[in-house]
Amino acid sequence: MLVLNGCAQPAIAPNINTAAAWVLDQLGIELVGVDDGCCGALSYHLSAHDEALKFMRANIDAWWPHIEHGAEAIVMTASGCGVMIKDYGHLLRRDPAYAERAATVSQLTKDLCEVLSTENLTGLQPDVNRRVAFHSPCTLQHGQQLSGRVEHILGALGFSLTPVPDAHLCCGSAGAYSLLNPTIAGQLKQGKLKALASGKPDVIATANIGCLAHLQSDSNIPVLHWINLLAQA
Repeated sequence: MLVLNGCAQPAIAPNINTAAAWVLDQLGIELVGVDDGCCGALSYHLSAHDEALKFMRANIDAWWPHIEHGAEAIVMTASGCGVMIKDYGHLLRRDPAYAERAATVSQLTKDLCEVLSTENLTGLQPDVNRRVAFHSPCTLQHGQQLSGRVEHILGALGFSLTPVPDAHLCCGSAGAYSLLNPTIAGQLKQGKLKALASGKPDVIATANIGCLAHLQSDSNIPVLHWINLLAQA
């Protein structure tokens, strides 16, 4: 399977893809990183649509030789990128040179939790029981409609999930929103951190680098990508 390297995540938390590769290797799945780049989400959200489409076409060009040689999926470890790339087929549907390949890329794109949900995880049982508050990013639970998938995986592996009130609410990161509207984004962050901390977890886990960086900037509780919990255990 291919894995998106992307742009922000390698700079902020390169250990996420490393952890994903290690965990999947235990399941007999090889992750291959290629010379891709930004998924195009930030540009598209800021109405720089032509720039975003250039990123999309460049990524398709980078992935296509591997797809032709049998890559089974394109794995997303950042849910914000996942929801964008799953939309490539729609956004490039009128591009005669890329429409068919974009549709294939969208069909092959899977969030990491979708991959693990189909595997036998008994060999990944953790040695230490940790109390985990999971923040489900908007791009995971609303955009990709994968609400509860990560929580099910963590629970099945023996992690104790603490209750999170109003789990459907945004943390305030929202792509560039936290940069352009820091006051409201900060209010959302404080509300989310209060909800996450209410169950007295040992750690906060999430599935998107934007949420992770945003929450981590003001949290007294460690904030990790959920795949790092599995790798550490």
